Formats: sequence, C-alpha cells, structure tokens
Amino acid sequence: MMYGDGGGWVWMVFMPLLWIVVIGLVVWAVIRLTQVASGGRYGGGGREHRESPEEVLDRRYASGEIDTDTYTEARERLAAHSPRPR
Repeated sequence: MMYGDGGGWVWMVFMPLLWIVVIGLVVWAVIRLTQVASGGRYGGGGREHRESPEEVLDRRYASGEIDTDTYTEARERLAAHSPRPR
C-alpha cells in the first residue's frame, strides 16, 4: 500500500534546507542583538565623542609623539586662533 503520490523525496530534500535557513536566521538574530546591546556596529546610544584640537594635542604630547617645545608652540597657536565664546 502506497501513501501519497510518490513525492516523498521532495520533503527529504526540502526539510533539511528549511532547518538550515531557520538556524541561520536564529544565529543572525543573536549576533545582531548582541552587537546592538553592546554598542557595536548597529547601536551605541548616540554620537561618538569627537576630540577637540586641544585634546588631540594633549594626547599626542602625553604619548610622546611630540616634544615639549612643539607642544607649547602648538598650544599657543590654538589659543590664538580659537573662536571666542559668544
């Protein structure tokens, strides 16, 4: 006695593909949600802090990229050209 029309092989191919798609979607959702929660690529809670020229200069001096004379000269130039608060 035969059940159906003999198309059982279609389900044997389709069901593993369906499970691969479902598992792939679950993995994608977990990765996306953990990136959003940790402030990764899709989240972060707002804009990043952009360093001011003075902060960049301070950081470079602290790391030893520039010497004291260069730091002092650059600091004076920044002070001379910085916009005045209104």
